[in-house]
Amino acid sequence: MKMLSILIPAHNEAGYLPDCIEALLASDLVDLSVEVIVIANGCTDNTAKIAQTFKERLMSKGWALVVLDIAQGGKAIALNAGDKAAQGDVLIYLDADVQVSPPLIAQLAQVLDTGMPRYASGQPNVTVGTSVVTRHYMRFWRTVPFMTLGVPGFGVFAMNRAGRARWAAWPDIISDDTFARLNFTPEERKSVSAHYDWPMIEGFAALVQVRRRQDAGVAEIAERYPALMINADAKRGGAPLWLRAFRDPVAFAVFMIVRGVARMPILRSESKWARGR
Repeated sequence: MKMLSILIPAHNEAGYLPDCIEALLASDLVDLSVEVIVIANGCTDNTAKIAQTFKERLMSKGWALVVLDIAQGGKAIALNAGDKAAQGDVLIYLDADVQVSPPLIAQLAQVLDTGMPRYASGQPNVTVGTSVVTRHYMRFWRTVPFMTLGVPGFGVFAMNRAGRARWAAWPDIISDDTFARLNFTPEERKSVSAHYDWPMIEGFAALVQVRRRQDAGVAEIAERYPALMINADAKRGGAPLWLRAFRDPVAFAVFMIVRGVARMPILRSESKWARGR
């Protein structure tokens, strides 16, 4: 490999982007050329200008910065613009509200240094603010098979060029991270030991909104790309549900209430971008 591309789609991320890039600046060096591509799309804030302020510091690290300022919003538009600009042999897709740990970028580059199609991510450290509801929900959510058995990849995921060649343009769908993950078999998805901080949204209403969006995203992929579902994550495994519920009944109750309300056929959001912060 010769180059690594880190792509950060950013829609009105002025409040989150500085910490995201600061974490990248603290990353361990890799024996590759590195470019950071910030794709500001449909922004009404100064996301693009904030990204530009990091150019000299990234250059002092030996990394290049490219800022794309696109008038039209939309996650698929941002991803496709970023892919078109990227020159890397490995592509790392990073949400602007995520903070990587110092070893993560180098570990992803190492595990993807192969001619075989591969997908990779790190260990999510789910962070919670002051919401008691979110804290309870998070505790049980971290025990579900999706989190404990596979390579979740939310917030940050990566692939090599052989893997990215499995589809053409990013489709305009709700759950791009699920789409990417399911284009790889479980055996092709690799987990590295380094972690990253991913903030869970705060409050009952926001949790319901995001849970509804997550469920809709999976259903959309099952409908539009049914062949990908053969690569779906295991739904069973680890400690049985009854035992997990017994160990933390309050967290279990909150999780089930949020999931139940999210599945009610009312107030469905059609947003394909908002994370419900």
